[in-house]
Amino acid sequence: MTKTAQMKLGLFATNVGHHIAAWRHPSATVNNGTVFHHQLRLAQTAERGMFDAFFLADGAGVPNLPPAIMARGSRCVSFEPSTLLAALSQVTHRIGLVATSSSTYDQPFHVAHKFMSLDHLSHGRAGWNLVTGVNSTEALNFNSTAMMAHAERYARACEFAQAVLGLWDSWEAQHDPQRFAHVGKHFSVRGGVPLPPSPQGRPVLVQAGGSEAGKELAAETAEMIYSVQQDLGEAQGFYRDVKGRMAKYGRSPDDLKIMPGVFPIVGRSQQEAEDKFGELQDLVDADLAVAALALAMGRPELALFPLDGPVPDDLESNAGTTHLKILTEIARARKLTLRQLSIEVAGGYGHWTVRGTPQHIADQLEERFAAKAADGFNVMPATLPGGLDDFVDQVVPELQRRGLVRTEYRGATLRDHLGLSPPRVRGDSRADVRVLAQA
Repeated sequence: MTKTAQMKLGLFATNVGHHIAAWRHPSATVNNGTVFHHQLRLAQTAERGMFDAFFLADGAGVPNLPPAIMARGSRCVSFEPSTLLAALSQVTHRIGLVATSSSTYDQPFHVAHKFMSLDHLSHGRAGWNLVTGVNSTEALNFNSTAMMAHAERYARACEFAQAVLGLWDSWEAQHDPQRFAHVGKHFSVRGGVPLPPSPQGRPVLVQAGGSEAGKELAAETAEMIYSVQQDLGEAQGFYRDVKGRMAKYGRSPDDLKIMPGVFPIVGRSQQEAEDKFGELQDLVDADLAVAALALAMGRPELALFPLDGPVPDDLESNAGTTHLKILTEIARARKLTLRQLSIEVAGGYGHWTVRGTPQHIADQLEERFAAKAADGFNVMPATLPGGLDDFVDQVVPELQRRGLVRTEYRGATLRDHLGLSPPRVRGDSRADVRVLAQA
């Protein structure tokens, strides 16, 4: 890592914060999920902190939790993210805007048109976070009774990504005159997006899967990854693994930025940070914690297991596998019961947790960045907006003092911020993506 290299920063924005008890914190405003100015404040604060991207997660349905449990939190309320980001694009100036859309329940043309539109509205700051879905109830909203199998979801996602990339590159083909056509197992697309390339060429493609299929998809197509790692060695291994797969797709490791999630608690002293965290832990609703843990592990029925018994070692899930693996490993390493695990991970849910002074947190981030465990970090404040204010006002200046974070934006697009090369227009030689003459 050269002395001039700088880490990337993304904000994972939510309604009240990432700690499961944030909604009970005295500073919380529980209806933030329907308040535009809350999201505006977060985006503008992150932009003031020179963040690369503002990120919104999304699902294709409400969480698979009992209504009485959902009523105790704030995570079931959210705007459709591309709509919200379109509004934010008009009141922010430099920060990238990344939204989630599912390859399992959407169609390539809709995603391609939606995100290219956002890219033009924001003058080249858009990113698409490709997900396959982890909530088993999502299928019920889309004329199905069960979630598609994990392997099939990722096969569809790979084809979906190829089709979207082809549509984004179809403008020249449309005016040849030709048009893009894709014929595959899951999709048949013949046409093009009615927009020219954006100021950054096309939106940045983001991905978050940590399974084998997810890592392979990321190596082939992603330009940014949101990942989940607990310790330095694990993060280094993931970094080497994914970047080591890219050469076979004709890609350079610099074409992809790996940004693990980090859950920071900032204090003027170590004790103050511990006290802040302890206050949140004391506010945890036990029933909500267990139900949310079961949902994160992709096994909702875990809430019916003996809570003071061990976490089973042989759990499998058709939902996301990354959190299941990490949370099970935490329980095994620390010999935690289900109830204890639900409280222990009520903040980051498997993401790296750092508590301490701005200097201590900067030390920890710098260590992982320098050790090639990350190209940057996806910041997950425990409470919002307070936790973000702490990070921007205290940690960012320390990182800037060390030359690890920019002091001003030098580019205008998300690709500029991330140091990504202009996108390579995809040719017509691929077996699954072809450009055909118009009939």
